[in-house]
Amino acid sequence: MRKLLSANFARLWKNKVLWLGTAVLFVWSVMHMANGCRQATQSMSDFNYGLDHYYFLYVLLIGVFCAVFTSLFIGSEYSDGTIRNKLVVGHTRIQVYFANLLTCFTATLLMMSAWLLGALTAIPVLGTWKMGASGLFLYLLLSILIAAANAAIFTLISMLCGSKATAAVVCILLAFGLLLCGSTVYNRLQAPEMTNNIIVTAEEGMSFSEPEPNPDYVSGWARTAYEWILDLLPSGQGIQISDLAVARPLRMLLLSVFLTGTVTAAGVFFFLKKDLK
Repeated sequence: MRKLLSANFARLWKNKVLWLGTAVLFVWSVMHMANGCRQATQSMSDFNYGLDHYYFLYVLLIGVFCAVFTSLFIGSEYSDGTIRNKLVVGHTRIQVYFANLLTCFTATLLMMSAWLLGALTAIPVLGTWKMGASGLFLYLLLSILIAAANAAIFTLISMLCGSKATAAVVCILLAFGLLLCGSTVYNRLQAPEMTNNIIVTAEEGMSFSEPEPNPDYVSGWARTAYEWILDLLPSGQGIQISDLAVARPLRMLLLSVFLTGTVTAAGVFFFLKKDLK
């Protein structure tokens, strides 16, 4: 296992996709924070937010970057015959699988760290985190577990798909699909229970009607199910973190661990049965 990790990390430090993704996230972070600083310094601004509001956008992006890196990194092992060579020299399939999973997880953390470092450039204008040290630690821990879940999902797909191109397409589409699904669920839960209609008359001008039940409001068992889905999906957790709306942190932590463990166990099971000839 140690030799596998050593070989993987030797490839990792030379991987152009990793450093390109790291550079893109760093530059994106600096530009995003510069825009936040500009908004915060405008007089009569409606966007006078603190550092917290801009700092966690990376959680929405990291799934896509993880999908791209993982599919190309592991796909190269299939196209170059590296996986078969590792098995021929005596490494087990379980060792190969976990070595690749840990490598892809590490790469995801490196790309995530690039955003976190770039975002620190806004501290002189926006100040530090209003959520405090405990809140920052919680959000970063949730982010790390989201990265682990993403790495587990895309490692499973990439290890079971022998084609690098196919794995890349499937992983990227799934990353965007998860983001769309999480956004849809979150928006449904954000619908208010009651709504007011705007009434415009010549005599009274604009006024509001009496509150009425919102037909789009999700209630009862359906709301509970939506909340569980939102907390289970890495993209759903990412949306809550980026919106500073984490309401069930313990459940989110446990579900991330559960998802990572379940997906990894499934990936190992099917990889053991996969024909690599």
